[in-house]
Amino acid sequence: MTGKKKSMWVVFAVLSALFAAATSILAKVGIENVNSNLATAIRTVVVVALAWAMVFITNAQGGITGISAKSWIFLILSGIATGASWLCYYRAIQLGEVSKVVPIDKMSTVLTLILAFVFLHEQMNAKSIIGCILISAGTLLMVL
Repeated sequence: MTGKKKSMWVVFAVLSALFAAATSILAKVGIENVNSNLATAIRTVVVVALAWAMVFITNAQGGITGISAKSWIFLILSGIATGASWLCYYRAIQLGEVSKVVPIDKMSTVLTLILAFVFLHEQMNAKSIIGCILISAGTLLMVL
């Protein structure tokens, strides 16, 4: 794999952060006077349509038959976790300030690092631990 291909994950990660930031602002405006569960369902339909469009654009639909039972189970569980996260997130931004909800939501970074260490046996080094402490401290500072 070339250096350019290896570093593309950074580009997509930055784009993900930009789109996530836009999502929070757009959702807060759009959810006004709308039931949070209904708003989440509408958002989900749009995401599903976009995701399937990308599957067909990239001609990846043939891969569906090669998905193992284990992958199906974990993809379904991931979908359930995503749905639960979105339902809670939309309710939180409906009830609270986006500027306070988002930092708490982004504590998922710290929780992900911990879960990756425990369940995936990924390495936790001093840099990761310090980063987790700083993210946690920053979150606390922002929500107080």
